[in-house]
Amino acid sequence: MNVKLESSWKAALAEEFTKPYFVDLTNFVRDAYRTNTVYPPARLIFHALNSCPLTDTTVVILGQDPYHGPGQAHGLSFSVPDGVSHPPSLINIFKELETDIGKDYPQNGSLASWASQGVLLLNAILTVLASQAGSHQNKGWEQFTDAVIDVISTQCDHVVFMLWGNYAKQKGKRIDRERHLVLTSGHPSPLSANRGLWFGNRHFSQANTYLISKGKLPIYW
Repeated sequence: MNVKLESSWKAALAEEFTKPYFVDLTNFVRDAYRTNTVYPPARLIFHALNSCPLTDTTVVILGQDPYHGPGQAHGLSFSVPDGVSHPPSLINIFKELETDIGKDYPQNGSLASWASQGVLLLNAILTVLASQAGSHQNKGWEQFTDAVIDVISTQCDHVVFMLWGNYAKQKGKRIDRERHLVLTSGHPSPLSANRGLWFGNRHFSQANTYLISKGKLPIYW
């Protein structure tokens, strides 16, 4: 199956594209876009991978599934396009950045600048029906993104994985923790953050300290 994907990812994931689950997933997704309103726009399904080549990946931030409101999802976990109101989780991410590294709260909710520096903003599920969170669970995306994580874990060195919330922590169990830094905390959603499980995790400064210690460039958050 010919999947349009950035070259380093396409080579690393080539075996996935021939597996029966991926063929079924492709058929399901095509039908969903033809018959329903699905986010993100089809051209941005693989935006996270296309924006951050495997060979450049130094940080992975793992989300669950795309935002399901109009105009919000653009293929990068937790990110929204320029000019779109910041969802609650993104607001709390920016608040933590303020207290952790002193960054002023930004007007722009797009995290594309992070992706261009090697931050893979990966959702576990890459598509969703409008207004129906989790609607494309158990269709095959989870298996595909497990393969993405496996590739990073086995082929890269000294990557920082940020796992926020129980879902991400479970998905991150396959990561080689002797080879990579795995940071965990509560999810930045208000429910978790208001229970004291998010704020103060200092993941952004910890990530940069680790990257520098391994001779890599820090991220300009």
